Amino acid sequence: MTASLADRIYRAQCIGNVEPIEYMVPYPSTQSLIEGQNIKFSDQIIYKKKNITNLRFYEFVQQTAHWLDGLGIQPKDRVIIQQLEFPQTEILLFGIWHLGAIGVLIENEIIIPIDKIKNFAKKIPAKINLISEIKSFPTFFDPKYKALLSDEALVFITKDKSIRLSHYNLLVNTNSIQKALDLKVRTKLSCNLQPVSTAWVVFKAMLPIYAGCLYTESNPDIIFSFSDVNQKNGFQLRNDWENLEEFENHHFGICPENTAAFCLGDSPVHLTHYEKGKSELKIQGHSVMMGYLNDKANEIGFRDDALYLML
Repeated sequence: MTASLADRIYRAQCIGNVEPIEYMVPYPSTQSLIEGQNIKFSDQIIYKKKNITNLRFYEFVQQTAHWLDGLGIQPKDRVIIQQLEFPQTEILLFGIWHLGAIGVLIENEIIIPIDKIKNFAKKIPAKINLISEIKSFPTFFDPKYKALLSDEALVFITKDKSIRLSHYNLLVNTNSIQKALDLKVRTKLSCNLQPVSTAWVVFKAMLPIYAGCLYTESNPDIIFSFSDVNQKNGFQLRNDWENLEEFENHHFGICPENTAAFCLGDSPVHLTHYEKGKSELKIQGHSVMMGYLNDKANEIGFRDDALYLML
């Protein structure tokens, strides 16, 4: 009997005998990530610009949830993430999650007009100053729904595909990057990624908070960029899988179907396995996506207990 698509996706998300449910990330959802950091580190600065602490960021997030609720956004709604001034886009994303909703990220709004995806995602006002919009709202918001690890957290839309990622996908991939770098608390991070990729979500929006780091563009210890970087403190993100043999120790392989990172140099990140064939990249592990929105693409990609991607 042919396995169901859901079973095939789940098998691709296993690595060896370790199923996703058997590896514990310290947070039950992305919504609880910033909440958890405030238990012990509320006064710790996470954004050097304007000296934003964990507590202030969390208050911004809860005010954003109130604002979204006032716009009629409901838990489990998909909400298009607008590109705002830093760190307002990051606040918006966590506000969407705090409400219990799902973020929708668009790779290129010129190629993929927002109006074309409004049939399954809600649009919020663009070109706003979020801090001004939310300033009148309370700094506490009690969510009507708290997402589970297995719930959809993000939809990433490109010209050719739409990728679904769970809260677990995002947390475990962030955790794998922390482990790959042996990232210490209060490390100064910088990242020039724009909110048009899943890498932005993991490396810029989540990693500094998850690892207890300080985000700053002034003399950072570590820089993440898709551009070539100084090997002394820089890590280049690369999505040219066909050139895997050329990856160096400071190169992160990026694959949105594996949430964000799948390797550092030639080593797979934690709980990920990959093999490069002549025409396909085979990936297995806990960061493997929930699937595409298009089930025909899922039928093609998920087989033999793995996800196969064309090179």
